[in-house]
Amino acid sequence: MKRMIALMLALGAGNALAATGDYQSSPARRIVAEKDWGPWLGPFRAKLVPSLMQDFGERYLYAPANAALPAPKPGEQRVVFLGDSITDRWNLAASFPAKPYVNRGIGSQVTAQMLLRFHQDVIALKPSAVVILAGVNDVQGFLQQETPEQIEANWESMADMADAHHIKVVFGAILPVNDYTEAAKDVVKERKPVLLVALNQWLRTFCAERGYGFADYHAALIDHNGLMAAAYTRDGVHPLADGYAVMAPIAEQAIEQVLRQK
Repeated sequence: MKRMIALMLALGAGNALAATGDYQSSPARRIVAEKDWGPWLGPFRAKLVPSLMQDFGERYLYAPANAALPAPKPGEQRVVFLGDSITDRWNLAASFPAKPYVNRGIGSQVTAQMLLRFHQDVIALKPSAVVILAGVNDVQGFLQQETPEQIEANWESMADMADAHHIKVVFGAILPVNDYTEAAKDVVKERKPVLLVALNQWLRTFCAERGYGFADYHAALIDHNGLMAAAYTRDGVHPLADGYAVMAPIAEQAIEQVLRQK
């Protein structure tokens, strides 16, 4: 018995069943060698993973704020911004004064996590529209290794849920990146611009077919190299205040477009 327990702990229950000849439908789990994520991302990831094993969507983060948020007032057109750190760092009150816009961005998140928390952090808040900006972390592979098709499927699933609950949809184009500073030296290598462009092309077509808003941040932030202009970022990924100032009217135009739709 002790030998069986030790085997199950070493291989995992599924792998142990396969090793003993007992039936299981799925093949044995793979073993993945951990990547060296460097002196900052490495410790951050090590701290994050045990928490994600309990709540991969990190729904706990906004649960108190959601509970405290009252329902929209009659005639109020609430808009939820859903995304990763680029949304999380966006001061919506400064960019959109007096607008009933709610920030539900979480740093480092991928589309699969946003899909898990879509009911809690979007649908339950009863918005008129949602602005989804996601995908750049999926491309990096920090938490998930995903193909473009998997990213697109997650976008589509979030849009389907919004449609089912009569929420208007705006997708933001994935922002360009650059490697112009020491802090950004690995960014382009990990988030290849050609892939970002291809994903944005798919997303633009998807939005046109569905009648969604498309906020093309990418076109507004690129320079002559096809990368994010140096003035808009220090780390090659996250916009500075000047970058958000460019993004805000693009988002506002797309939001107004979908809210006018019947």
